[in-house]
Amino acid sequence: MINALLIGLIAGVGILDERVLGSTLFGRPLFLSVFVGLVLGDLKQGIIIGAQLELVWMGIAGIGASTPPDYVTGGVIGTALAIMSGKGIGIALAIAVPVAVLAQSLGVLVRVVNLYFSHKADKYAQKADFKGVALMLWVPTTLFFFSTFIPTFLAMILGASRINDIVNAIPKVILNGLTVAGNLLPAVGFALLLDMLFSKKMMVFFFLGFLLASYLKLDITAIALLGTCVAIIINLYMNQNNSDKDLINETQEDNANSKLTKGDINIE
Repeated sequence: MINALLIGLIAGVGILDERVLGSTLFGRPLFLSVFVGLVLGDLKQGIIIGAQLELVWMGIAGIGASTPPDYVTGGVIGTALAIMSGKGIGIALAIAVPVAVLAQSLGVLVRVVNLYFSHKADKYAQKADFKGVALMLWVPTTLFFFSTFIPTFLAMILGASRINDIVNAIPKVILNGLTVAGNLLPAVGFALLLDMLFSKKMMVFFFLGFLLASYLKLDITAIALLGTCVAIIINLYMNQNNSDKDLINETQEDNANSKLTKGDINIE
């Protein structure tokens, strides 16, 4: 019961990221899964699952009126059930993705309901009722909190005692298939991210990282550090070129001014 309550609170606070707490990135799976692992006594597995889920959803963003999958609810429930079942990342991905899609519908419902309180806030503002406006701002926040807290809490209560039986009842061939599919999902996350960032100018750096990983067998940390060094070198080179151009322009202006004589200046 206590673990279910704590995990529900983690999900509830996570959904408030970018809504009340500012853009702290606390709601990302990379952070939430770590806290879930800490509550359930398996911090290492929480970090591993959180990193994998972050790769899946790193390209997801709410643009305009679109509502992305609820990776907060999906990530927390997927991580918790995977740790409790002891089946690892394959089960986490298999559970987290469909749960996130289902929770997306609940998020849309909350947004529709919040429109009512938004209009109420406008009416209170016309009457200069600041307490009413403040109340209408906090009610939607509370609804967002419970939209993730309640499903997560119920999933922990209902699934904690039965998750092992449910997972063990799944045929091994299906579990292996889910694991393979789960391992492919990070590639989908990268593809979504590249779809937004990919350009002809940056293409060479993408393939450079791919070649380093494929032929030199460098891990992600080594490639990230190497990429940082390359970015710093390019930045220093560009700044030096700009400084040289400014110096050349100043020199040319000085030379042009020094060649002026009294006869060259026509004052009328």
